[in-house]
Amino acid sequence: MADQPILLEVKGLKLHFPVGGGWFGPPRGWIRAVDGIDFALRRGETLGLVGESGCGKSSTARAVAQLHRPTAGQVLLKGQDLARLDGKALIAARKDLQMVFQDPYGSLNPRMTAGDIIAEPLRIYHTRGILRLSRQDMDLRVGELMERVGLSRGFRNRYPHQFSGGQRQRIGIARALALRPEVILCDEPVSALDVSIQAQILNLFKDLQAEFGLTYLFIAHDLAVIEYIATRVAVMYLGTIAELSDAADLYRNPLHPYTQALLSAAPIPDPEVEATRQRIILAGDVPSPDRARTGCPFVDRCWKRMDACRTHTPRLREAGPGHQVACFLYHDPE
Repeated sequence: MADQPILLEVKGLKLHFPVGGGWFGPPRGWIRAVDGIDFALRRGETLGLVGESGCGKSSTARAVAQLHRPTAGQVLLKGQDLARLDGKALIAARKDLQMVFQDPYGSLNPRMTAGDIIAEPLRIYHTRGILRLSRQDMDLRVGELMERVGLSRGFRNRYPHQFSGGQRQRIGIARALALRPEVILCDEPVSALDVSIQAQILNLFKDLQAEFGLTYLFIAHDLAVIEYIATRVAVMYLGTIAELSDAADLYRNPLHPYTQALLSAAPIPDPEVEATRQRIILAGDVPSPDRARTGCPFVDRCWKRMDACRTHTPRLREAGPGHQVACFLYHDPE
């Protein structure tokens, strides 16, 4: 993938939410959901974003899609900074960037049929003059998309409550594909599904990627899901990226202590290996994201911490070919 062009590049992305203050007063503080992260997606790859609940994964996806406007940083889609666009210019640029949401129950309008839900992006872009499609063209594309994601064309007049969870997520995937985007943000798209259905949806994502050359930012908290679908993995902790590497290298040789702890907690389907391996139990809880921090975000829970970890903030640095880590075990404080 290293020879493919970069489609999406995120630089210094921050997303802070105000706390308190009411309508007229200044905020009492800020929730630092995303606190300065950098990554890039190349054409045709899948970057897995993994971490504990509340670490900022979904906030990252929403900031990239401009559903939440970033506090700072750049989101470059094919060289164009989405964070600086507004109105029709943003809508036109976002045609190539679509999203599949976590909740297949809450992300579909219960008053719209499956066919109308899938056709909605086409109608919006047609109304705004960005696309020119006849009603017949829209109907034809909706039918093709339904069949491509494993749904019968005959279901187009059914409402969301008449579908199972897996079928609803297929409708969400078809809607994301309607505008023929190049990048799809997948915000934990299988976490609400049964395990057997998860496998079907993951295989569908892989098939669609091979057929249409899609590029994914794939968010999950399940390490097995990320290992199966991702070509590269970014590990998030408290709004920052702790480690970024090729998937095979990260699972074989995790460098950051937090990544090591995460992988040690993931079950292995081999009773003999599971019985002999050592679990890493982290002390304490994840610090509150509304507290200003100095030093490494992981310092209070890390069993390998040094004095420099409390006074200096580690940045992502190369620790090997294609393997970046934000840890002073692998580079000196700046």
